[in-house]
Amino acid sequence: MNSAVQPQAGVGPAKRPESIFTIGTRLEDRLGRTGTVHTPHGDIATPSFVVVGTKATVKAVLPESVKELGTQSVLANAYHLYLQPGADIVDAAGGLGKFMNWDGPTFTDSGGFQVMSLGVGFRKVLAMESVGVQSDDVIADGKERLATVDDDGVTFKSHLDGSRHRFTPEVSMQIQHQLGADIMFAFDELTTLLNTRGYQERSVQRTQEWAIRCIAEHEKLTAERADKPYQALFGVVQGAQYEDLRRQACRGLESIEGENGYGFDGYGIGGALEKQNLGTIVRWCNEELPEHKPRHMLGISEPDDFFVAIENGADTFDCVNPSRVARNAAIYVRSGRFNINTSRFRRDFTPIDDECDCYTCANYTRAYIHHLFKAKEMLASTLCTIHNERFTVKLVDDIRASIEGGYFHDFKAETLGRFYGPDKP
Repeated sequence: MNSAVQPQAGVGPAKRPESIFTIGTRLEDRLGRTGTVHTPHGDIATPSFVVVGTKATVKAVLPESVKELGTQSVLANAYHLYLQPGADIVDAAGGLGKFMNWDGPTFTDSGGFQVMSLGVGFRKVLAMESVGVQSDDVIADGKERLATVDDDGVTFKSHLDGSRHRFTPEVSMQIQHQLGADIMFAFDELTTLLNTRGYQERSVQRTQEWAIRCIAEHEKLTAERADKPYQALFGVVQGAQYEDLRRQACRGLESIEGENGYGFDGYGIGGALEKQNLGTIVRWCNEELPEHKPRHMLGISEPDDFFVAIENGADTFDCVNPSRVARNAAIYVRSGRFNINTSRFRRDFTPIDDECDCYTCANYTRAYIHHLFKAKEMLASTLCTIHNERFTVKLVDDIRASIEGGYFHDFKAETLGRFYGPDKP
């Protein structure tokens, strides 16, 4: 489980590089490729899954264990760290990596997803389908609206204590510069598939205008914090399920340049995506986005989604799902997903997956982990999170190897046939 990360001791200030991405092997007849994302804290071999450590921690797992499971990088959440403990505290600690004892590459999101998803009661999941009545005022059933958007930014109430706050593109950049991640994202407006076409049009334009402001503030803060390593900034593509809006958003973001003549260092493909059209939407975007810059998929982690996004040009991914479902006893193995807290595992003294090389599978049985869940022991979450994150990281690593080895399509057919086939664990 050797990581591709090569941490650099005593990382010092860095100027903006001409490019943070090198293309490796191309997937024949597809947009997919391997590559390397270069950061001040080491390289990331792509395609790659970025493990989510929302509040500067991967829930239930030590940073040392996260490194052992093979991840190359970790993503933290600007919204949550702004509310607690405060971006200024993370900055005073030496930045996100030092604060959480992680010496590899780091990402932070802009806070836009959380401001809007929590603000309309959807929490961490937006449905990947567009079935339902469209509305400009989408809100989850039985929830109070906590966030209000205008052309300047978003006013929202904290989900912790109800206090009022204001995020603008400039504020998001200020927070993320203080957090100090190697890669950060521009502040965008998250929409759902239930918003009307008219609202999606206005939102794409608003996100474009916010992106211009993010570039300007990023340049200003980079100059003011010249003693710090350079932080790459990714623009975020919105446009929901509409081809013309997705392509318009991509072209708009690519056209932005700051006073220094630079644009975005890479791009994130965001928003709620129709699962059945995921590959098509990703292809629309990556046919427009510059080939020499990395593309990140926000919030994707199911096996079929990885394959379809990678073959259509996505390079990196993040998602809370592997750790979130682990805490509810859901386990991923090569032959599918199952709940380990059901009675049939009570006397099962085999590993979760005898093909897995993670710490959990090397040392513990299904029966023991079943017992931990029934006894409501915290160790259950730790052991299952280690396994699920390892499964996810390794799957994407194996996809990368299949592109480099020239057997991607065979590997895709074998892997998905087994995972979604009739022989369930």
